[in-house]
Amino acid sequence: MYHSVKEVIPGNDYTLSIVFDNGENGLLDMKPILDFGIFHQIKDYEAFQRVSVAFDTIEWDCGVDLAPEFVYAKCMAGKHAGNTL
Repeated sequence: MYHSVKEVIPGNDYTLSIVFDNGENGLLDMKPILDFGIFHQIKDYEAFQRVSVAFDTIEWDCGVDLAPEFVYAKCMAGKHAGNTL
């Protein structure tokens, strides 16, 4: 089972503040993957800022999205390891 994303707030420096349906929250650093595949589309900072909650995960208006279990795992790993993505 995975937890659904309930809120996403884009921050400075390509980070996302995320709140989950279980009340937990985390920070997702997207910088490490911006040069790979489809993620290149959100490397433009204005495009990156256009993120929203779609169904149970996050999605950008250009169609880029992430699996909710990936988002949750990376946010929780970042809290324990002192880093994010």
